[in-house]
Amino acid sequence: MTEWTGVRDKRVLITGATHGIGLAAAEGLARRGARVAIVARDDARAAEAVRRIEGAGGSKVDVLHAELTSQASVRGLAAEALDRYPSIEVLVNNAGATFAKREITADGIEKTWALNHLAPFLLTTLLLDRLKASAPARIITTTSDAHKGKLIPFDDMQAEHSYRGRGFTRYGETKLANILFTVELSRRLEGTGVTAYCFHPGFVATGFNRNNGALMSAAMMMLAPFSRKPRKAAQTLIWLADSQDVSKQSGGYYVNKARAVTSRPAQDPAVARRLWEVSEEQVRPLSVRGA
Repeated sequence: MTEWTGVRDKRVLITGATHGIGLAAAEGLARRGARVAIVARDDARAAEAVRRIEGAGGSKVDVLHAELTSQASVRGLAAEALDRYPSIEVLVNNAGATFAKREITADGIEKTWALNHLAPFLLTTLLLDRLKASAPARIITTTSDAHKGKLIPFDDMQAEHSYRGRGFTRYGETKLANILFTVELSRRLEGTGVTAYCFHPGFVATGFNRNNGALMSAAMMMLAPFSRKPRKAAQTLIWLADSQDVSKQSGGYYVNKARAVTSRPAQDPAVARRLWEVSEEQVRPLSVRGA
């Protein structure tokens, strides 16, 4: 199996790359010679991100459009990526958000779960054959220390009974799901040359949580002086994409460029397998779901 030689001249596809950690990571990877493609839903933000990334790296940046809370849009994104790129060496699942109010998507899925867990699950599985054909390849998912103290609510997957006033609890459940997804994905990828990692970027000064009204926006602004800047927070992501050091450490959870310990529920392989099976059912089209 060919050894990993870094991201230079490799195709890197990043979700959530028009601002914050994703944008800082895209800039850093472009500086290292990666062929960056970003996923965006807003044309103006995408254009500004392209300007910054190309300014950092000099090479052309591709833009693919998707609304990641929609499974049809995720499927369209995967189809476009497969059509455009004969090889994809790095997939970065970075997009995510927290929502103060419980919402249901057109697919019948609670919105936080749809965006933070099912979107990366679906996109990754749709691109998996191309990643395997491009091996060595890497899959990196942004998670959070917020997973600690959480469990996967298998008896309340739609958060019908637990969401009220607890949007951040739901966010933590999705971040636990990101870790368990990485654990099971790594197991399934053994021997393929594709490795999977997840990381906690720390508390970051971005637009995170400012979509939830004036109170939350004000709180995030007050906390900003105590938070990391996106460039600092993106360093672990860039390192996981570029470094040879983690080539034989698939399945790990990383903080500050070092493997870290997750909560006990995040280490349970049986829960990881069960979550994978539930997720497969949740990304089936509504017309066949539960059939």
